Amino acid sequence: MSRVGRKPIILPAGVKVTQNGNALTVKGPKGELTQSFDPQIKVTVDKAQINVETPEAPGLDAKHGLTRALINNMVVGVTEGFKRSLEIEGVGYRAEVQGKNLVMALGFSHSVTYEPPAGITFVVDKSQRLFSIEGVDRQLVGEVASKIRSIRPPEPYKGKGIHYQGERVRRKAGKAGKVGAGAK
Repeated sequence: MSRVGRKPIILPAGVKVTQNGNALTVKGPKGELTQSFDPQIKVTVDKAQINVETPEAPGLDAKHGLTRALINNMVVGVTEGFKRSLEIEGVGYRAEVQGKNLVMALGFSHSVTYEPPAGITFVVDKSQRLFSIEGVDRQLVGEVASKIRSIRPPEPYKGKGIHYQGERVRRKAGKAGKVGAGAK
């Protein structure tokens, strides 16, 4: 049995969980999430907690812990929400929110507009170099952050581009013959 899967999920106040077969719906102050799980895994919903149980069968131990983690992420998402912060490095690189879209100037000949999927919001710092992606679905927040980072990933020489806040960008040395190679 999975150690993670054995832990009960404590439901905070204001969270309502309904079960329909192998689908689970979690409603909270920030929104609502629905997900269906493997029918072999038994999910029991009490008033104050959720328990995940699985029979002893090959391959179900991993799904046991995964199911519990996914349900816990649903509960945390509808109560607190998830946030992923990104930074923009480069001269003239910036981001701003127009309506609900994120508009970025990233050194291309045109500005890049990213329209968020349902449930995602963008918050841009007043410096226009730091912005965050917020939402209730942890997977969707990470996916949107990854897609935005892939528009202009950080390059290894000057570090220009979009990177996660706190991410260490590996830097390379420039050309070896740059200083005095032509002076003979």
